Amino acid sequence: MATRLQLATVLQLGPSPRRSLDAAAALEAAGIDLIGVPEAYGVDAVSLLGYLAARTERVLLAASILPIYSRTPTLIAMTAAGLDEVSDGRFVLGLGASGPQVVEGWHGVAYDAPLGRTREIVEICRAVWRRERLVHQGRHYQIPLPDGLGTGLGKPLKLIAPPVRSRIPIHVAALGDKNIALTAEIADGWLPFLFVPERADGVWGEALARGRERRAADLGPLQISAGGPFAITESADEARRLRELSRPRLALYVGGMGSVGANFYNDVVCRYGFTDAALEVQRRYLGGDKAGAEQAVPADLVEGISLIGSESYLCDRLQAYAASGVTTLQISTVGADPIGDVRRLRELVESI
Repeated sequence: MATRLQLATVLQLGPSPRRSLDAAAALEAAGIDLIGVPEAYGVDAVSLLGYLAARTERVLLAASILPIYSRTPTLIAMTAAGLDEVSDGRFVLGLGASGPQVVEGWHGVAYDAPLGRTREIVEICRAVWRRERLVHQGRHYQIPLPDGLGTGLGKPLKLIAPPVRSRIPIHVAALGDKNIALTAEIADGWLPFLFVPERADGVWGEALARGRERRAADLGPLQISAGGPFAITESADEARRLRELSRPRLALYVGGMGSVGANFYNDVVCRYGFTDAALEVQRRYLGGDKAGAEQAVPADLVEGISLIGSESYLCDRLQAYAASGVTTLQISTVGADPIGDVRRLRELVESI
């Protein structure tokens, strides 16, 4: 590998977020470079990231992700500046459109124009961090409100105090071609999902290339964070057992997110070449047969997204991820000794 591959993990918060948070220091000591905190429709990520900022010293801290619809653009920028302040410049702003189930069902706002809103939010955030007097008259956001709206008393303002950094990294979660092209054009990093390194270029390569053609030179190379469930075991049977643990989650996303004809994750699996299996997973899941949906997930997908196996197997997987352009390996530990596995993975990464 030409550059050091970073290691990242997104905390699995579950019903007891505090327990997951308390593992952060051990993960940092073991060699994790970035810890992400999800939000979805659970506990808000911002509060937990502030807690982690006080409990860690070196590791990067990321929102994974903040939905673009649940906060105003300036609040997103202020929040990022605040988290960058309390972490001493260790924050990464993860943004994403989420999906209509969460945006409309939980936040009660319309799921509209995700691409246009993403572009404007990124522009607004960067202007705020540069401490410019904020004037933004876009299609989706008008700051200050124009004449005829509101009281007419709004005026351009700038962030009161200089932030720790005038350029906080922005990583965008994207799956569709247009969103990926936008991400490659304007974001610091891309957060894909269901990433199979050997198949990724055939699905997303063209969209990434289009975006990179329009990318400003001062952004630097696009960072890519991808991975999956991780464990080190020399037992082939144990590796298979651990990989099978991902079937319920894969069935949920491929089969249960969205509806027929409107499921981003199902579309990706179809484009990987698993069309019949993807449609069968969806048919069974939406029909109430979750167990059947789990079994219908193709075995090649189950293994393709995993980092579970022997050390020699993992070295091959690391090479595959690096060859596909991944710069940050995102792992979800599922083995019996997660901290020991992370330590060993750090050594494997550094030895390649």
